[in-house]
Amino acid sequence: MRSVFWEDNQLRMIDQRILPARFELVSFRRHADVAQAIKEMVVRGAPAIGAAAAFGLALAGYESASSSIRDLLADLQAAANTLRAARPTAVNLAWALDRVMRVAYSVNGNADDVRAAMLNEAQKIADEDVEINKRMAEHGAALINDGDTVIHHCNTGALATVDWGTALGVIRTAHEQGKRIHVLVDETRPRLQGARLTAWELEQYGIPYEIISDNMAGYFLKAGKVQKCFVGSDRTAANGDVANKIGTYMLALAAFDNGVPFYPVVPTSTIDLSLASGDLIPIEERNPDEVLDIQFKGERVAPVEAQARNPAFDVTPARLVTAIVTENGIAYPPFEESLRKVVK
Repeated sequence: MRSVFWEDNQLRMIDQRILPARFELVSFRRHADVAQAIKEMVVRGAPAIGAAAAFGLALAGYESASSSIRDLLADLQAAANTLRAARPTAVNLAWALDRVMRVAYSVNGNADDVRAAMLNEAQKIADEDVEINKRMAEHGAALINDGDTVIHHCNTGALATVDWGTALGVIRTAHEQGKRIHVLVDETRPRLQGARLTAWELEQYGIPYEIISDNMAGYFLKAGKVQKCFVGSDRTAANGDVANKIGTYMLALAAFDNGVPFYPVVPTSTIDLSLASGDLIPIEERNPDEVLDIQFKGERVAPVEAQARNPAFDVTPARLVTAIVTENGIAYPPFEESLRKVVK
């Protein structure tokens, strides 16, 4: 099923905070609650966040009591600002909101026509995401050979998108093509999206895997036990710098040092050609409790008075990236040229 979908005049999402222990759906009728859900990572992954924000903006249209288009658009702009502020790094959020707002401004009709058009556009964003992911998966699966062991960081599967997935979608497609694949799943601390979500998805697909802590990746790469690395991206700059879940940069360095190909799988909606390099990508700093609230054998690991830092993303320089998989083909260096081509 889809991780984000519209049903019975409300937005419904899988609550990713409680997987794999429980599978539950949550429902939303207010855009402010959708913004909070994005912030609290009820929904996560750049494409899924974009779709959730688009539906959240559609909800804002139905929340507004305005009968004039002018007043409705003012309400929608305020709602878009609330949703946009939920998480700063993933470009899909702003991209989806801008796309829905363009439709709202272009409608030639009454306020109800605007509301209907916005919901229709949000649904198109969701539907297109699934189709885009499957196209990316076909391109990326060609990079995987029968018998490969692949390291995967964070979660980039159906849960991180509307459905199918980006990097994990590539692995899933290669598996369905009959290729024998083994996946080493980075735990992805501090929120453990790899150990909790990617492992859960791989079990659903019947793909063999083992969980490793993030700091084990270098060992397996140096020992020659890994043939490929596949990751996602929340924002990719024009020069090929890739912002992804914290820990991706360290994985890329280890892969580069050991001659192992490193492939981000990136829908073109996450490619931000307005940014010359990854140095310009805003990095979200999350609550330090995510780092400190870890237990070992039932006891808190860190001292009670400990302080922590918690950047949610890091930027992998383009020099460490072998190629970038998109729905329009695989982009190779020089990325300044190839990324513009796949986007256009």
